[in-house]
Amino acid sequence: MQFREATKLDIPQMHLVRCAVKENILSNPALITETDYETFIVEYGKGWVCEMNAQIAGFAVVDLLKNNIWALFIHPHYEKQGIGRKLHHIMLDWYFSQTQTSVWLSTGNKTRAKDFYKKLGWQETGSYGTNEIKFEMSYENWLEQAHIKKT
Repeated sequence: MQFREATKLDIPQMHLVRCAVKENILSNPALITETDYETFIVEYGKGWVCEMNAQIAGFAVVDLLKNNIWALFIHPHYEKQGIGRKLHHIMLDWYFSQTQTSVWLSTGNKTRAKDFYKKLGWQETGSYGTNEIKFEMSYENWLEQAHIKKT
């Protein structure tokens, strides 16, 4: 298992992962283009991947402009191996090294992702869009979570 920064060359496999997920499914995979991935990992923020056997098992992308988690997805074949948690921590460590502005994300209301984020200390702040929940992580809360994970 190798974790590293995402590059433009990773985009086709990242999109395969995004299209393979069982929750938060894209209604139309063509709505997210290779240019979208590139913009987010090169211009707006940064992304990371987990590679296993020369395949992308999961990826995470954060947007510094909108202070938003743009993506955190794990291929179903690689779930429950700690990949999401590790990508999450790498991403937020980097994000909060760049800014102390709170970061937000949204996810489906009745998903495992909702429980995942709650367990990692995200605060539910209301609804977002249709049938989604908005979560927020403050700089202070992240420092507290980072301390907890070290002890």
